[in-house]
Amino acid sequence: MAATLLKVSGLKVFYGGIQAVKGVDFEVHEGELVTLIGSNGAGKTTTMKAITGTLGLNAGDIEYMGKSIKGQGPWDLVKQGLAMVPEGRGVFARMTIMENLQMGAYVRRDTAAIAADADRVFAIFPRLKERKDQLAGTMSGGEQQMLAMGRALMSRPKVLLLDEPSMGLSPIMVDKVFEVVRDVYARGVTILLLEQNASRALAVANRAYVMESGLVTMSGDAKQLLKDPKVRAAYLGE
Repeated sequence: MAATLLKVSGLKVFYGGIQAVKGVDFEVHEGELVTLIGSNGAGKTTTMKAITGTLGLNAGDIEYMGKSIKGQGPWDLVKQGLAMVPEGRGVFARMTIMENLQMGAYVRRDTAAIAADADRVFAIFPRLKERKDQLAGTMSGGEQQMLAMGRALMSRPKVLLLDEPSMGLSPIMVDKVFEVVRDVYARGVTILLLEQNASRALAVANRAYVMESGLVTMSGDAKQLLKDPKVRAAYLGE
């Protein structure tokens, strides 16, 4: 079996006085695309914030490459190869597309390789190359999502964490985002994908965990869960 890159054990997190995560366990192995699905308010984003150090945890542990990363800040984790694309994208609106990509590589000093990686990002996202001098704040939501993903790839992550990448996008842009997720995964990046769009997430993932009210209630092979009557009733409207 491939090495476990990310392991979450007994995670409990309070958010705004409410226990949003109530004892969650899951893991992501090297070379996997794992999805965490659930409706809005299930605790997915709170879990992601705890993993990436933007929110403290009340109990449990998070291990990355066999070592606890509890209490470490996002900048420390990026240096170690754990990069996040947050819900809402979070691009630097008053910077150009190129400047945003350069910010993604702020932990690196290998100038020539950074330039080569920017070219690779432009190969994945041709639209960004066409507009590299445009201010990020003037782009559409879908274009900003592409930029946020490209910026995260500039840090050369071992694990890429994607929080609701299809949220608020048009159907055409949702298609593009999932096409890019497949492409990035095919290039050897391990991915943890948090998504409300269960059908699309399960279609691209190897394994999946279902979150409800702060708990993982189901887990298994993503394609099997896609066929599960409970999942189809709860998330696919069948």
